[in-house]
Amino acid sequence: MKELFQHAATTEGVTVRVAVNFLPEQSQPDAGKWFWVYHIRIENGSHETLQLRTRHWRITDGRGMVNHVDGEGVVGEQPVLRPGESHDYVSGCPLATPHGSMEGFYTFVRDEGGPLEVRIPFFPLAAPATAD
Repeated sequence: MKELFQHAATTEGVTVRVAVNFLPEQSQPDAGKWFWVYHIRIENGSHETLQLRTRHWRITDGRGMVNHVDGEGVVGEQPVLRPGESHDYVSGCPLATPHGSMEGFYTFVRDEGGPLEVRIPFFPLAAPATAD
């Protein structure tokens, strides 16, 4: 598991794992566009059934510009995770610089209705160096 997912964070028994890869075929460095794809696995190691409701991302580019992105669910879904279940999805991030980072949190709703904020680990976005 550690080979695939380079980054992980656990909040109250819920683990968020992240694997990130630069996509040169989707990037256009000459036009100031770099693109990464990230694979997220959310594992419910708690004893409660949880539903993912919202996401919050803090995306920072190589110039230090920060963009906050909030939305409902993940890739159009609001998955319900029973104890021991996991949910995987893949998404992408474009930047105007060859380096940056992402981090954030998901807000889940517990069985009894209370919220649970689960941390998404910090992960770097780094395009490979190229010789001119």
